[in-house]
Amino acid sequence: MRFVVQEHHARRLHWDFRLEMDGVLKSWAVPKEPPTSPGVRRLAVPVEDHARDYIDFEGEIAEGQYGAGTVKIWDSGVYELESRSPSKIVVSLQGRRMRGRYALVKFSGSRGGGWLLFKTQEKEK
Repeated sequence: MRFVVQEHHARRLHWDFRLEMDGVLKSWAVPKEPPTSPGVRRLAVPVEDHARDYIDFEGEIAEGQYGAGTVKIWDSGVYELESRSPSKIVVSLQGRRMRGRYALVKFSGSRGGGWLLFKTQEKEK
């Protein structure tokens, strides 16, 4: 399966982290640059799913349209799903910048608004 991280210069700079899953791109807005080393945690706010063909999008979204601004691909590649539950997703990413095991974990008691994205320590073999 594929993933993409799009640097999105909209009203506020953020990064859109997207995983190809369930026939769509499951998506989270990450307000700060995604982590590339363990120990760095980033807020990840779920946003609407996108069509899979959006995975290669780079360009300008016109003023007045949802998400208006410039979109650039910051990283992309493939991933392997290690585990998935309603409150936690663990993947192994193989991108140019994001490589290794990552987790998305829902905040305790959060109603869809709060997840953390972070690179984990590698599993013992």
